[in-house]
Amino acid sequence: MTDVTETLPAIAITMGDPAGVGPEIVVKALADRELAALARWLVVGDRRVLEMAERIAGTKLEGAERIDVDALGDVEDFRFGRLDARCGQAAVAYVRAATELCLAGKAEAMVTAPLNKEAVALSGMAFSGHTEYIAQLCGGSESRMLLASERLATVHVTTHVPLRQACEATAARVARTIELGDDAMKLLGFARPRIAVCGLNPHAGEHGLFGTEDERTILPAIQAARAKGIDCSGPHAPDSIFLQASRGAYDLVVAMYHDQGHIPMKLIDFEGTVNISLGIPIIRTSVDHGTAFDIAGTNRANPRSMKQAMRMAARMAATRRRIRSTTWPAGAPRAPSPS
Repeated sequence: MTDVTETLPAIAITMGDPAGVGPEIVVKALADRELAALARWLVVGDRRVLEMAERIAGTKLEGAERIDVDALGDVEDFRFGRLDARCGQAAVAYVRAATELCLAGKAEAMVTAPLNKEAVALSGMAFSGHTEYIAQLCGGSESRMLLASERLATVHVTTHVPLRQACEATAARVARTIELGDDAMKLLGFARPRIAVCGLNPHAGEHGLFGTEDERTILPAIQAARAKGIDCSGPHAPDSIFLQASRGAYDLVVAMYHDQGHIPMKLIDFEGTVNISLGIPIIRTSVDHGTAFDIAGTNRANPRSMKQAMRMAARMAATRRRIRSTTWPAGAPRAPSPS
């Protein structure tokens, strides 16, 4: 393995849960020659399962380097579509390996196929999600989730927490989320992103009639972001702002909690939505669907979300390169910087 080259960016792709659709969608995505040419792809997983996926998909995994991680063990009784603690443990090992490649400067971004939280839990590991785990490996403490498609992008103030806890988010957390979303959209090519911030309550509180959080917490955060030169507005009524954004009025919507952002994103473009981790020192994108055990191993998995995640990772890596080439002194070390 060599250091990151000065030509195409090296990007790691994790295989996900071996028993899920991850291996299949990775193989199918890399069969797209136009997509394969965007980066030097490093597929992190189990070579034996990838070979099974090749046979299922009827295509060879070409144009990519395989990084074999020996974490699954014996595969004699391995089956696609079956919940397996060994697969949960292996999927986490692939994520760790890919993250370490990025932190060591061996890759400029990573793309993750889906893992199964129940399978991970069966292995005995406490695990709340990809984003939080990668942030922990990177030493980050303020990770956020951004969902992006060709029509709409949404960043979440909170994600995998109880709704009651999400309602207690501070103005500082909302403001930091706006800043992280602004930075990420710039990496995606928006020179000055137009950001709409959702309210928490119906009608954004209706001036205190339906709660005070919107004026007491969210509005000060918006004002703080504006003072830093960020183009943001709100708090907007959550029931209408996503429609306006999907029609081009805004580039990014800030959602207060998981379902407030996930439901419209998945309704608008389920297959084409990509999960992007913010607040960590590496670029990480992911499919926004699960392991789909019901169709795993049947050659029915659609690679569209994986392709989109790969394209966005390549785009963000290329943009970061351009930014660094104009701002970093010659000969200065190029360790990953915060997203």
